[in-house]
Amino acid sequence: MRTIPISSLQKLDSAAAQFLELAGEHVVIAFSGEMGAGKTTFIQALCRRLGVQVEINSPTFSLVNEYFTPAGNSIFHFDLYRIETQEELFDMGYEEYFFSGALCFIEWPEKARNLIPDDALWVNIVIGENEARLIQF
Repeated sequence: MRTIPISSLQKLDSAAAQFLELAGEHVVIAFSGEMGAGKTTFIQALCRRLGVQVEINSPTFSLVNEYFTPAGNSIFHFDLYRIETQEELFDMGYEEYFFSGALCFIEWPEKARNLIPDDALWVNIVIGENEARLIQF
């Protein structure tokens, strides 16, 4: 297991760069962690690092937001916290996203564990001492 420590918000950008380098070819990345652990904040840093220029918000109510890199590549950001049944993901056509080859960042993936592709990278964000975060994968 790899761990990237983040001791402050000022270290977020360098942690995002390191994570993207270590994540390799994974396109579906599933982020777990308790409420307030920093899943959305870390995904925002990843998107900025990938060149996304628009405001990056958690898609808590819409389930998915789409962002674009400067090269025009899609990044899909999911927040599954509010789903009650996996049927909701079938209704939205989750397969078209998860198996599109586009980068997918998924918050609260445990709500749909059996629908996440087998080759997804699972990440756990842990709250450490003094508000530090540990990115474990």
